[in-house]
Amino acid sequence: MNEHISSAYDRDLEGITTLIMKMGGLVEEAILKAAKSLADRDVELAEEVREGDKVIDAIEIQINEEAARTIALRAPVSKDLRSVLTVLRLAASLERIGDYAKNIAKRTSVLVEMNPVNGSDAALRRMAREVEQMLKDTLDSYIRGDADLAEDVRQRDQEVDQMYNALFREFLTFMMEDPRNITACMHLHFMAKNIERMGDLTTNMAEQVIYQVTGEMPDEARPKGDKTAYVTDPS
Repeated sequence: MNEHISSAYDRDLEGITTLIMKMGGLVEEAILKAAKSLADRDVELAEEVREGDKVIDAIEIQINEEAARTIALRAPVSKDLRSVLTVLRLAASLERIGDYAKNIAKRTSVLVEMNPVNGSDAALRRMAREVEQMLKDTLDSYIRGDADLAEDVRQRDQEVDQMYNALFREFLTFMMEDPRNITACMHLHFMAKNIERMGDLTTNMAEQVIYQVTGEMPDEARPKGDKTAYVTDPS
């Protein structure tokens, strides 16, 4: 009987893991498409990102339902329970990253009507690519049970923070030099902040992988490079 329950649990977890990887792939794609829509001033691509977020949300709901069913039917304990809880936390973070990609796409639809701010689109795209690679490595570390790769992702969050800091200073300079840049720079700043938050969420995911593999959360506080004052994004 115990072997039967264990086998059924393994099948359940495998199904949920497949959903997580599908969701993660869609979120990676949304990050890159959102940044590309800005760089190319592509409103149709931005709308594609916004519509695609509905699919991401639907998969999260499915994961939550499958995880709840697994807990109710299999009553996992110890490491097995930790595996299910990790999946739920990964799904929640992926959903939020998807929301941030959608927010970037929303602002792209506004920015296409404004003059580009010198170099900002390319800088945001580089920042988004870095976060997308962090997310890819985090998902790989989850599948492989690789705590070292997850720790590497955790350390790389500081690079994203530094990129955000540099953009923040640039936007301030552009706004002070020409007040006509203020509206565009505010939108671009919130986009940069969205990407920085994606990096934070990806780092949270990496920490969950470390917990999943080792049974312990990292002892040391993650290195942070964001030295700017906090500004609330109204979107």
